[in-house]
Amino acid sequence: MNTLLEDAQAAGASVGLTADRITLQGGKPLVGRIELKGAKNLVTKAMVASLLGETPSELRSVPEISDVRVVKGLLEVHGVKVSAVGDDTLLLDPANVESAHFEVIDAYAGSSRIPILFCGPLLHRLGEAFIPDLGGCRIGDRPIDFHLESLRRFGAVVDKQPQGIRLTAPNGLKGAKIELAYPSVGATEQVLLTAVRAEGTTELRGAAVEPEIMDLINILQKMGAIISVDTDRVIRIEGVERLEGFKHTALFDRNEAASWAAAALATNGDIFVGGARQSEMLTFLNVFRKVGGAFEIQDDGIRFYHPGGKLKPVIIETDVHPGFMTDWQQPLVVALTKAEGVSIVHETVYEQRFGFTDALVDMGAHIQLHRECLGGAQCRFGQRNFNHSAVIVGPTELHGADVVVPDLRGGFSHLIAALSAEGTSTVSNVGIIARGYENFIEKLRALGADFVLEA
Repeated sequence: MNTLLEDAQAAGASVGLTADRITLQGGKPLVGRIELKGAKNLVTKAMVASLLGETPSELRSVPEISDVRVVKGLLEVHGVKVSAVGDDTLLLDPANVESAHFEVIDAYAGSSRIPILFCGPLLHRLGEAFIPDLGGCRIGDRPIDFHLESLRRFGAVVDKQPQGIRLTAPNGLKGAKIELAYPSVGATEQVLLTAVRAEGTTELRGAAVEPEIMDLINILQKMGAIISVDTDRVIRIEGVERLEGFKHTALFDRNEAASWAAAALATNGDIFVGGARQSEMLTFLNVFRKVGGAFEIQDDGIRFYHPGGKLKPVIIETDVHPGFMTDWQQPLVVALTKAEGVSIVHETVYEQRFGFTDALVDMGAHIQLHRECLGGAQCRFGQRNFNHSAVIVGPTELHGADVVVPDLRGGFSHLIAALSAEGTSTVSNVGIIARGYENFIEKLRALGADFVLEA
């Protein structure tokens, strides 16, 4: 076990960038082409789904990001053989699934919250699972209560221990009727990964229906699952005794696409995002156009560019799909600092997602945070004293500053701000950005960004 633990710690140390600070010279438009691979929010869940198969799975368009490396390590310590084929394909063979010691799981997991999704598949395969203390970006409460309560409904026994939570299924897992108080993506994934092998039928009400969820359902159906999706956020899963492996090309990363689109707008640039598709980005494209951005839809991607002229203020309210994604608002806020007038962003998904704006204010932006629900209907955070609405007054010229990355999307937003600012900025803790943006340093270089990496 000591060898496994040492390997896990070494793998964790190698995740991300060798440099953790980048100095950027702003004021230069980003121009060029970058290519997307599979979505972070789908690929890692598809890797977990491979545990459910009796035969190997093949997952294509896998990005080289640290979250993928974390899940690869977690699968390997549970006995799954993970092999790379070419630049972006993984073969996952679960023939020898086994239990893993909590210290090894914890060492591999690091700040990732992915281990919670291992529970259903491991309960089916081994009759037990363990969850260490969970991390993730500090953007809100993100409790695992939905997950644990759902697992209990399937018949799992939850035992909280000093090192984490141990789950067992002494009588196997049975189908259940579950209703989510909020359409949580993670909780929906949990139910899907657990219900497909549970005895009987599961009915999930209040489910999330994001494109990544639908692509996970596509994968599970390829494996032999029986899943129907109604228009009223109801998903029904008929449990089956056996699932096979899958062959699947992952959905493109629409969050990364929106981030580069915002970078083009904020820097007066012109970026072609290869692999992006219109259908999954419909809501974002509407807002992008309202702000004053321009785009061209092509068969192999979308060109995003600043057409000249003044940017316009907008009112945005984040929401679950098909609404405006919470992961889209942070990069777009940087562009809104350059819009002429007052923009309002009402965050309804995560209650503490505006922490990244402190750095923008230091760079000269006029942003005020409010506890009230501004610009839209009352949301679940309205009476809880969270600063979940932002008022952005522009246009303002940002200036260089020293910035520390707080979380994944906020960190990329800081890069955009530095690239659009006058002068020199230093952005530290950029390793976090590697969790969800593949080769972002190389992509910045290809787009003509002026920067220096520092250890």
